[in-house]
Amino acid sequence: MKRDNDLRAQDLSRVQPISQDVLAEKYLKPGETGVEDLYRRVARALASVEKEPIRAEWEQKFLDNLHAGAIGAGRIMSAAGTDIQATLINCFVQPVGDCIQGFDDEGFPGIYEALREAAETMRRGGGVGYDFSRIRPKGAEVKGTHSMASGPCSYINVFDQSCSTVESAGARRGAQMGVLRIDHPDVLEFITAKRTPGRWNNFNVSVGVSDAFMEAVAADQLWELVHRARPGAKLIDKGASQRADGQWIYRSVPARELWDTIMKSAYDFAEPGILFLDKINHDNNLRYCEDIAATNPCGEQPLPSYGCCDLGPIILTRFVRNPFGFGGLPGFDFAAFEAVVATQVRALDNVLDVTFWPLEQQRAESAAKRRIGVGFTGMGNTLAMLSLRYDREEGRAMAAQIAESMRNAAYRASVALAQEKGAFPKFDAKGYLQAGTFASRLPDDIQKLIRKHGIRNSHLLSIAPTGTVSLAFADNASNGIEPPFSWTYRRKKREADGSTSEYAVEDHAWRVYRELGGDVEQLPEYFVNALAMTAGEHVAMMEAVQPFVDTSISKTVNVPGDYPYEDFKNLYHQAWKAHLKGLATYRPNTILGSVLDIGTPAPKSEEPAKPVAAQPIDPMRTVIESRPKGALSAVADKIEYWTQEGHKTLYIVVSFLPVPAADGVGSIERAIEFFMPVGQSGESQQWITASMRLLSLAARGGFLERALSDMRKVAWDRGPVRLGTYEKADGTQVPMWHDSEVAAVAYALQNIIARRNQTASPSAAPLALASHATPAAPELTGMPSGVMAGKKCPECGAHAMIRKDGCDYCTSCGHLGSCG
Repeated sequence: MKRDNDLRAQDLSRVQPISQDVLAEKYLKPGETGVEDLYRRVARALASVEKEPIRAEWEQKFLDNLHAGAIGAGRIMSAAGTDIQATLINCFVQPVGDCIQGFDDEGFPGIYEALREAAETMRRGGGVGYDFSRIRPKGAEVKGTHSMASGPCSYINVFDQSCSTVESAGARRGAQMGVLRIDHPDVLEFITAKRTPGRWNNFNVSVGVSDAFMEAVAADQLWELVHRARPGAKLIDKGASQRADGQWIYRSVPARELWDTIMKSAYDFAEPGILFLDKINHDNNLRYCEDIAATNPCGEQPLPSYGCCDLGPIILTRFVRNPFGFGGLPGFDFAAFEAVVATQVRALDNVLDVTFWPLEQQRAESAAKRRIGVGFTGMGNTLAMLSLRYDREEGRAMAAQIAESMRNAAYRASVALAQEKGAFPKFDAKGYLQAGTFASRLPDDIQKLIRKHGIRNSHLLSIAPTGTVSLAFADNASNGIEPPFSWTYRRKKREADGSTSEYAVEDHAWRVYRELGGDVEQLPEYFVNALAMTAGEHVAMMEAVQPFVDTSISKTVNVPGDYPYEDFKNLYHQAWKAHLKGLATYRPNTILGSVLDIGTPAPKSEEPAKPVAAQPIDPMRTVIESRPKGALSAVADKIEYWTQEGHKTLYIVVSFLPVPAADGVGSIERAIEFFMPVGQSGESQQWITASMRLLSLAARGGFLERALSDMRKVAWDRGPVRLGTYEKADGTQVPMWHDSEVAAVAYALQNIIARRNQTASPSAAPLALASHATPAAPELTGMPSGVMAGKKCPECGAHAMIRKDGCDYCTSCGHLGSCG
């Protein structure tokens, strides 16, 4: 019975269509018909650097390990074993120096040299993180040109635009992370930059925070904003001065005010994130030979200049025995897991020798330290399958035990690999194991082995977002360390013959529970999703697992829209006190859910209004007054839509007038009058009455379509409005979102007119006209608050792109951003 239950749990009778679709779209290459072909390609590629006598043996072991659940990150699964000159490395950190061209006096590449290097890296498929803190502040002296510096934020604009124009290998847009230190004089501009709509769309941003700053916040002290570049004369006149250590103090600000600015931006705009740089560097195994100032775009890999993240998650659900207690007590097979981890270390070590390197500096940095990142995916599902709640102490204890097991197995395997292939060239036992490093907290027996034999890889562990690899290879297991986001939702797909099929996208643990005979209508209490737990419980999971991860964890802490601001600030203080390396949060709100760029209002005149002279009779009145007497054929329509304030209902009447057809044969009905019946003209809807009058005039003037089209473009600052549905190219029906209530009403009117004439008007042609009247709520069960407000989704247009698991994720249509 036990064997049957495990088999049913791990090898479900049917592969989900979503998994098939993502596998085919993202990973299968010409000639490959399924996952077996792909696994063989990857295993063969990774074994190709082994010595000839043992190559076939390791190819088979790598293949078996892939089947066991040890997959590579997206770049590995997509490009390994192909003839594409694309990197197998997901992300890098690139240095940026304080000069325009060439290299600065510390040897760092100038801004435009760094830009060139970043473009080449993104073109080959890698995301890039940067520390922009070396760039001199705005107003600093530039001796060579006798001018003033424009500051790092202006140059981040350039990097952002470059990313927009560089298409990465495999049509993957480059992801970027921008970091600025908390003591940089331009940090306030950096913190608030993304409040401007459209600015730095291709960047995640984080502030590099020191322990000294956090202590200054606690003590309510002034904080000095400093740089080594000499300020211009104007700044010196305003009090800028030089410290004893040579740094120039541009100004001092209250630490608490600066911290509050960061917190308000994170609260309202979900950025910047926070990097605790002192914790990152103190914990670093290589602090004796490198300094870290930035991370990769998703934050799980703090890296030095030209450092890379070579990632490979292990699907944790594959190691659950007797899931949910069917057939016996549920348990996690630690022995099998540790064996898979050991083989994964060798596979990822080989990736460093197989991959194409965009830059020679990246190859050299990797060869000197051989960083890899064994990780996992499916933690949330695994805990549920073990009948443990993710948001309770027992769930966190099991997660920590799994992470500890992975740590020990990985470090032991790397020592064994060093005995066979040699330690990484920069290895120094004394520095590597000095007090405070991650390695100094390893079990004594592992430390003794490292002292005796060295170790192959400087770092071995990383908990990254797994995005599409979880969909393609793990049966939609929960992403990385995250809990599930929803249990199931509906998806429609257009087939080759033009027909439309519909299927459910299901969470892996939910599927296993149903397959084993569980009642999915009455899920046990340990089925808990991301939105059903507190923000503090999200942070607590990071606290439990971080001590066993030598780099970092990519996790987004989702907080509800009504989460108190003071409690929100405390989350970051809690993270610092817990020695986490960083924190990113997401709180849905009307700012993120709105179209922020509403234009510049016309200036109000200071002069009193002047009397208006009597105007001559307008000839248009003759046209307006030619309306036939009596009642016209009319349509009264009930319009239902949703705003940030909730559900709204509106009744509108449209009258139609028969007019001769353009070809002179017969007649067509033209909309001629619009009005809103009495009794519903509240203060918030007075604009509708005025709009109906104006549309009536537009109809008589012959430019109704133009007027409706213009209304469709109106944006406001009160969040998106949901009305109707939108059909994607694959047949999927997703909710339709509009940039304002004005735009939504115009859309509804276009549909009324189109239905009346049994054809879509040009402006409404691409829309799902038949679905306009009463749009159903999105079919996303298991999501207490449904679609969440966010940035605009490039796939469906909904303002529902949030940060989830370190990636952009659309809560309306499920679209994943570039890091997935």
